[in-house]
Amino acid sequence: MKCFNTLPIVIFYLLVNTCYSQEIREIKKTDMTRWQMLKHDGVSVFGGVKNAYTQPIRWKGRDWATFGGIVAGSALIYLIDEPANDFFADQEEDIPDFIKETGFRFGKPLVNYGLTTGVYAFGLLTKNEKVRKTGVLLIASATAGGIIQTVSKTLAGRARPYTEKGKDSFKFYSSEAGYHSFPSGHAILSFTTAYAISKQFKNPYIKGGIYALGLVSPVSRLWAGAHWLTDVTLGIALSVVIVDGIDNYLNKNERYAYRKKKPKVVWDITLGASQLGVVGRF
Repeated sequence: MKCFNTLPIVIFYLLVNTCYSQEIREIKKTDMTRWQMLKHDGVSVFGGVKNAYTQPIRWKGRDWATFGGIVAGSALIYLIDEPANDFFADQEEDIPDFIKETGFRFGKPLVNYGLTTGVYAFGLLTKNEKVRKTGVLLIASATAGGIIQTVSKTLAGRARPYTEKGKDSFKFYSSEAGYHSFPSGHAILSFTTAYAISKQFKNPYIKGGIYALGLVSPVSRLWAGAHWLTDVTLGIALSVVIVDGIDNYLNKNERYAYRKKKPKVVWDITLGASQLGVVGRF
């Protein structure tokens, strides 16, 4: 089944190369050497990960409302975890093997980091600042989310559905794989990648297609009985929060020049017959 190790990478490379060439027009090449770019991007990754862990300190009213909504939504989904697990388990036999295998492989750290570093390497080699920034966003988001899910799984020690212990079974600080259900690492890694890439496009159809690819891995874990619905949905929610936070950090600090906004008003001097004036162009 080695072909499935590269399938997600091939799909996303086609999306990146094709869609960037068609839709992106803000490509900027800098005068920095590749070594200088690498150091600059390394600092950006570190700053992005640091920002992901410290951003709750800076949350305001709307941010806390979003957090409350995620908690409340997770609590409601928790109530239907077991019937939802039965539903997805019933669908498992009807799902083609290549879809299940692709979903499983895409959420694995080795494949996921191969994709994220591949995107960044392409941007570095071509000195394409927008692709480099996308690679930085991917690496920083995957790193921040990956650490959170690794620590949380051990601390929570929630039993996976296939253990048949029930949704309420927890063995805190457990090292057993059967008690590493919460949250879903596959959901966090795969949807973090999809969401980060989708943010680089304005076309809603492209965005929707990338979202769909990013959801294959989370859903495949439900089919396999490896995670409860709350594990997956919370993993996706964490992905969105982390990616948005790091993207805002990179944009706010103007780490990449192509994101700088154009002046709202451009003033020009106009000369004409018997007139001299200044015109502001919006």
